[in-house]
Parts: sequence; C-alpha cells; structure tokens
Amino acid sequence: MAKIKVLILRGPGTNCDVETAFGFELAGAQVDSAHINEIVRRGKALSEYQILTIPGGFTYGDDISAGKILANEVRLKLADEVQRFIAEGKLVLGICNGFQVMVKAGILPHLHDSSLHCLTLAPNDSGKFECRWVYLRVNGESPCIFTKGIRSMYLPVAHAEGKVVIQPEMRENLNVVLWYADETGDIEAGYPHNPNGSFGNIAGICDESGRVFALLPHPERHIQGIQHPRWTRDKLKGYGDGFQIFLNAVKWVEGI
Repeated sequence: MAKIKVLILRGPGTNCDVETAFGFELAGAQVDSAHINEIVRRGKALSEYQILTIPGGFTYGDDISAGKILANEVRLKLADEVQRFIAEGKLVLGICNGFQVMVKAGILPHLHDSSLHCLTLAPNDSGKFECRWVYLRVNGESPCIFTKGIRSMYLPVAHAEGKVVIQPEMRENLNVVLWYADETGDIEAGYPHNPNGSFGNIAGICDESGRVFALLPHPERHIQGIQHPRWTRDKLKGYGDGFQIFLNAVKWVEGI
C-alpha cells in the first residue's frame, strides 16, 4: 500500500517543520515540506496529499499579529483549494502558529463563513512569552480524530499570543478538544497551569467533523520519551505524549 502523503506548509519564520515531519515519518507517512509560494505557483499540488499541516513558528515575524500574514495568504490565494481539500474528507492539523493561522484564515472554527468568525487568539494575560511544559486534558466527547484514545498529555507551549477569546453567544457551539489542566486534571486551574488566560482553559479545538484540528501546545516536541524534562528521573523511554496525535492521523487515513 502506498504511504500516506503529508504536506507541511511553511512560510518565512516557520521553525517547527522538521520536528513535525519527524513525527509523521515515525508514524509511517511520507512527508513533503513546501513554502506557500510553491503551492500558489502550483509547484506542488495540495490535491496530491491526504494530510495538510501548518506547523509552529513565527511566520513573517508575527509582525502584525501572530499568524496574520500567512493567514491572509491562505485566505486570499488558497481558499478554494483548502475548502476542496477539506470537503474531500482529508485531514488538517495546525500547531501553535498553525492554530493562529487557521483561525485568522477562517478555517476554524467554521470553514470560510465570515458570519461565524467568532474566535481569535489574543496576547497572553501574563504579558510575556510563555515557554514551558503544561498538562492537558482531552475532551473524551470530542469528535477529533487526532486525539482518539488519548486522555491526557504533557506538552510544551511557546507563544506570546495564545489566549482563546470567543463571543459569548458562540461558546456552546465550539468543539473543544483540549483543556489546560493541573497535574490532577483540574481544567479550572488558573495561571500558571493555563499559560495564557484562554477562556475555559481551551488549548485546542476542531471542526464538526473532527478532521480539522488545531492546538497551541507542541506535540512535535514530545515525540520520544527522552524529550520529557524528567525523562532521566522518571526513566521514560519509548514514545512521548505527542506521538499519538501523528499516529492517529496516519492510521485514520490508512483506514478509509
């Protein structure tokens, strides 16, 4: 059987593409990395892939706001292709800056419906760049394909604009996948467990189908047990908490 093909979409300032590619390759996929200009100029065709990923980093230096310029490029130059990609039942993953891009491009929470652009990502309440490890609890009722079988995770965050802000009237319709939590799983724990002040401790969301998923923490930075900050003390070996996200995606595509 041919390998599942993953496209990692890059822009100037992307810096987590290699780690993200490693996660998918370890899960058994074939990975190509492409600058957005390659897709716009048809050097690579989005239709040839089953999984699209927008990785972490600081695209265009986050100069206007985090992910905004790349989001505008996606929205203005690739909207039809992305919409077709999703309509064909394929998977989309956004990590950190990728989350910011997907929200500001109108891919999440509701694809390209300007009347439902009810969510954004604002500067952290702490007023500083938060770079550390956090506990996460997974919503077991979420339709998200990427988190099936996962109950909790311990992953690093690294962002200055990660606060999820949503219009009050839309909160009940949001498909929450991940919450920030403390070590006991309490999803109402405040700072520093919630590193940015996100409404409802939200750390990740998906669309109605569960095939389009974005999260602020970095699963690609905990692919192997030895990446855990306490791996020697806890004698951790094998896979890290983030690996299952990549494996779930690849296995799901293999099964369709």
